[in-house]
Amino acid sequence: MTDDRKRNILFILTFIFTTIYLVWRTLFTLPIHEGLWNIIFGVLLLLAEITTTFTTFELYYNKMKNKRAILDFPTIPDDAYPDVDVFIATHNEPVELLYTTVNACTYMEYPDKSKVHIYLCDDGNRAEVKELAKKLSVGYLGLADNKHAKSGNLNNALKHTNSPLIATFDADMIPQRTFLMETVPYFLLPKYKKESDGTYRIRKEEEIDPNFKIGLIQTPQSFYNQDLFQFNLYAQNSIPNEQDFFSKEINTLRNVTNSVAYTGSNTVIARCAMEEIGGFPYDTITEDFETSIRIQKAGYITYSTSKVLAAGLSTTTIPSMIKQRVRWAQGVIQSIQNTNAIFTKKLPIRANISYLNAFLYWWSFFNRFIFILSPILFALFGFQLVECDFIELVIFWIPSFILYNLSMRYLSSHIRSQRWSQIIDTILAPYLVFPVLLETIGIHQRKFKVTNKKKTSNHTTKLRFIIPHLVLLLLSVLALIKFIYGKYGWSLFYSSVIIFWLGYNLIALCYAIFFMLGRPSYRKYERIRAKENITVTYQGCIMEGKTVDVSQQGISFILDKPIHIAKEDTFEIKITTKHYNATLNAHLVYVKESNNSWMYGAVIEPKTEDDLREYLQIIHDRLHSLPTKIDPWMTSYDDFIRNVRLRLRPGIRQRRESARVKIDKKVRFEEGIQATIHDFNFRYFTLSQISNLQQEELTLQLPNTSLHLKKANDIRPSYGVLYELTNAQELLRQGIQLYQIVEFINEMEVTL
Repeated sequence: MTDDRKRNILFILTFIFTTIYLVWRTLFTLPIHEGLWNIIFGVLLLLAEITTTFTTFELYYNKMKNKRAILDFPTIPDDAYPDVDVFIATHNEPVELLYTTVNACTYMEYPDKSKVHIYLCDDGNRAEVKELAKKLSVGYLGLADNKHAKSGNLNNALKHTNSPLIATFDADMIPQRTFLMETVPYFLLPKYKKESDGTYRIRKEEEIDPNFKIGLIQTPQSFYNQDLFQFNLYAQNSIPNEQDFFSKEINTLRNVTNSVAYTGSNTVIARCAMEEIGGFPYDTITEDFETSIRIQKAGYITYSTSKVLAAGLSTTTIPSMIKQRVRWAQGVIQSIQNTNAIFTKKLPIRANISYLNAFLYWWSFFNRFIFILSPILFALFGFQLVECDFIELVIFWIPSFILYNLSMRYLSSHIRSQRWSQIIDTILAPYLVFPVLLETIGIHQRKFKVTNKKKTSNHTTKLRFIIPHLVLLLLSVLALIKFIYGKYGWSLFYSSVIIFWLGYNLIALCYAIFFMLGRPSYRKYERIRAKENITVTYQGCIMEGKTVDVSQQGISFILDKPIHIAKEDTFEIKITTKHYNATLNAHLVYVKESNNSWMYGAVIEPKTEDDLREYLQIIHDRLHSLPTKIDPWMTSYDDFIRNVRLRLRPGIRQRRESARVKIDKKVRFEEGIQATIHDFNFRYFTLSQISNLQQEELTLQLPNTSLHLKKANDIRPSYGVLYELTNAQELLRQGIQLYQIVEFINEMEVTL
């Protein structure tokens, strides 16, 4: 049996057992004889369960049908590639951030680069942005007194350009060099037909389907920095970025219903589609989402791919993340209302259902709040929200619960688990319930707010963000204590379901508090893991190595043999990849032994402007190094213990500034004195078992040179005596490095 068939059987079983459970809940468990408040909260709990299940059922269906919605990727001749306008929208982002994005756009591959027209679309008319455009030889479209936010900025760009395709990027979204080559060919599908041998030819006039029109190709919104869930919860090695679930799973599943969401960046759009809908809409704060709905209503296909072709910056502060999610929630509801997406006949019924689910998704945070509050109301305040006995609950609930959790794994391709979904919903719930409610009843937010993605170096906890979760945590603990008190034996067993839910919610609330406590951030720039070939040059010594990670400010690399680099000296690093090469000036920060090799960390500065541009591409023209799958072996207990342990650990560890190599070899010095050399870091030797401790200076003869040592009386390690190497600089000038001295000593045959 294939994996797809197993998955589909699991989905069908989940659908059957969950439907049975919900029918039982609706017909037989409502507390209709327990008073008004019990009925109200009982109905709210049931509605929360129904809406949560309904949205998931649609995803199951789309997952089972997804392969039927996959578009072919055509192979087309180079001269068939059309002109493309590339819009980089900016409002108030710093020039340094824009530089990286614009630079990457200039490196995008295309059969005829003269057909790629790059524009910095500046909603601010800033002189420094205009100068950047001139410096990098791209177009500049400034706009002053814009009253329509990003929509006005992009519509201004549409007015001043004319290419048949438009690629849009946010200011922080950095495309890979292959972005256009892996998106543009989709737009030629209506003109090209695939033959039985796999080749493509131009369709004859009678073979062209006028209703087959590609309007938009959306690629995933990916991020090269840790998002707040990964960073604040020390989960950067165990869970993917929180947005991966939507970008790589949910949005691609919406191909089935042609209801793909345009997410504002990393996208290519047909100009004819934009002209048909009258440009980017003004009456919403999520113009991107509404644009995709209007394109779909105009009869165009919108398609989402799962391959990451660009990456940007995730929000780095809790206030900015909350503002971002509130804007998304309000904007999605606005756009659905503006376009009548749930009821319009211009969309197929399956798309209507998808947009109903898009609306209901933002109510999932209210549902989570109800799921947390319900066992508290029952256990602490005596509310009767469900009328049933223990055996009934076990029979109807447990099968659906187990199958639902298993199906979630298959649904998300191991990007998201049910546990992590509930943790994330718990964290966000207190801040989204009221904005969603107000937007739904017509109290709108109309002002567009740009998300702040500035990296913060210092962490400050804002107590007001923790208060809602602390209150819910305290109530859950009190409810658990009161509910368990006095129970034992079978009584405790029959109470296990309520105890389970109180404990389950407690874990999620603990994570929410961990999240709000955050953690310090010491780096200005994100380190990205990368293994690239390098050449290190220092005072005539040239060594080959590989990078471990790279960033705009620093680099770490591995050498097979230890070398000494004085901290005050500048050395050179040349990085060579298949597509780029850059030469950097570097200053050593630390060195440490790592798996029989030596790892060096350095701050860097590209030598020239060309080196800077190439080095930025070396950093960013790659898939990010953060997890793409959830770690299936990491349990809630493991996560919890890890968070506690890492929060109690000292934040900064001491690191050596020079390599210290263990030798442990007995030698005889020229003065006739015997000793054991324990280790050596080019500045100091550690000696023990010295036959004459009165000797202040020692000489060790090596091939073609000698080592001159002088006792360092001010420093005495517990395991030996420290001697300074007084002719270290002379040895470096002779081209003798640390690893060579160690090899000389180890090869010595000494008669003692």
